[in-house]
Amino acid sequence: MAGNSFGDLFRITTFGESHGKAIGVIVDGCPSNIDIDEAFIQSELDKRKPGQSKITTQRKESDTAQILSGVFEGKSTGTPISIVIPNEDQRSKDYSHIADKFRPSHADYTYQMKYGIRDYRGGGRSSARETAARVAAGAIAKLFLKQQGIEIFAHVSGVGQIEAPNVDSSDLKSLLETRESNIARCADLATANEMIDFIDNVRKNGDTVGGRISTIIRGVPAGLGEPVFDRLHAELGKAMLSINAVHGFEYGSGFEGSRMRGSEHNDIFTTENDKVVTRTNFSGGIQGGISNGMDITFKVAFKAVATIMRDQETLNQAGEETTISGKGRHDPCVVPRAVIIVEAMAALVIADQLLKQRAYRM
Repeated sequence: MAGNSFGDLFRITTFGESHGKAIGVIVDGCPSNIDIDEAFIQSELDKRKPGQSKITTQRKESDTAQILSGVFEGKSTGTPISIVIPNEDQRSKDYSHIADKFRPSHADYTYQMKYGIRDYRGGGRSSARETAARVAAGAIAKLFLKQQGIEIFAHVSGVGQIEAPNVDSSDLKSLLETRESNIARCADLATANEMIDFIDNVRKNGDTVGGRISTIIRGVPAGLGEPVFDRLHAELGKAMLSINAVHGFEYGSGFEGSRMRGSEHNDIFTTENDKVVTRTNFSGGIQGGISNGMDITFKVAFKAVATIMRDQETLNQAGEETTISGKGRHDPCVVPRAVIIVEAMAALVIADQLLKQRAYRM
């Protein structure tokens, strides 16, 4: 099964299934002598783990990371870092009813057609459980980027028809504190409370809903990104679109920019404290596929979770019409837990691009 690795110089490979013994990741290319804070890695995993609140899946996993290699006396050695996260709360019997049925909008049918076999327990490899491995790897990338003065912040900016107002991004630390003070992980408390009530009502009705996550990457130097096909925004887009349930990606002004004129949209260059900056940032910190030193901004759209607690029509493997019932433990809205996944994938992209740029400049 190809497609399990991501990145070039800072490269990860994830492994494992939702209901297997464990999931895990190999991080190859992490520079040596990076302080590896295991408590920080665990805190990142805790933000993604299931069973956090009434608006997330009730599967109970501690998501305890076990570092097997690549770290000595609290520092990276430059050799592959191996991390394993045991699965502790599998209920495979919850999925026996779909052993020969295809769940609507899931990967059941496509995996069956591609491989001729599928692990139907929780979706197997197609399950979002795999993203815990990405979060662990992303935490290591964040530790590397922290030493370079680079920060990444994401929050839930929309759920269903609910939109959070634009937040003041001058103080990312304050926004992080606000985000972590509510289970919706929104940086605006009034909107967060509205989101929580809405998601809970959707859950009680046996349904699901999608949402949006907005992200800021601060401190990225100018010059990251590869022309022509490996543009920085293309790499970020690929990273985000590789996350389960993501159906859209836009950077900078995004689709709204298509409604503007050039005279409105152009980011005028100026200087500030002897540094080249732009007066506006409709470009989202990227021009010509290369970072320009301004904040990199983008938004990711997640569809509603495919498993709903209602009966639906479907087909079985014999092509016969049948009915399928929603069972098991699932998120009514994935975005509160996906915030940290978005940050992790962004960190992996920037870490990889930073190492590439260092190679050029050397």
